[in-house]
Amino acid sequence: MAVPSTTRSTAAFGAAFPQVLDAARADAPWAYQRLFEWLGRPVAGYLRGQGAQDPDGTANEVFLRVFTNLHRFDGNEAAFRSWVFTIAHHQLADERRRLRRRPPVAGEVPPELAGPACTETEALARLGSSRVSLLLDELSPDQREVLLLRVVADLTIEQVAEALGKSTGAVKQLQRRALGALRRRLGAQDQEGMAQWADVAPVVAGR
Repeated sequence: MAVPSTTRSTAAFGAAFPQVLDAARADAPWAYQRLFEWLGRPVAGYLRGQGAQDPDGTANEVFLRVFTNLHRFDGNEAAFRSWVFTIAHHQLADERRRLRRRPPVAGEVPPELAGPACTETEALARLGSSRVSLLLDELSPDQREVLLLRVVADLTIEQVAEALGKSTGAVKQLQRRALGALRRRLGAQDQEGMAQWADVAPVVAGR
């Protein structure tokens, strides 16, 4: 089952991508800006949908890692997009580990005890759509991550599998279950249900 195509993006730079990348590697501010303008909002949307406490701040940390490690990247524009979202995935995992290790503050609910009724739901509410929050709350963490990487990050099944360290079969199964859960939540059948999901997908992406 294919993911809705309404948010699938075309190449941002096309044949100019190698020149932009080389300029960024040479510390050209305009190239950094172009790359950030291209992927900054989708990365923040992915982090927001994943319940990051400060999605915009974490997105900035992601791009700091991206720009610091540009010399390690080798590939085309599509591979670069996948690489950036892989870094975002690892940055989010690092953030969650730091939160688990942080000594609790008096009166604060530890993240592992807060559950979806606290941190995640509050973060999703900031998306500006209660429908999106309800839809994403229907999904398991793995399902939500796969769907966000497919719809918001615009990654292929193979790229998602590489980013998450899963097999393509596992990613396909998680996507299938996620879409099934969304259809059940929307109370509609295939085309009608996915049309409604297409309407709210841009909200998840922060667009």
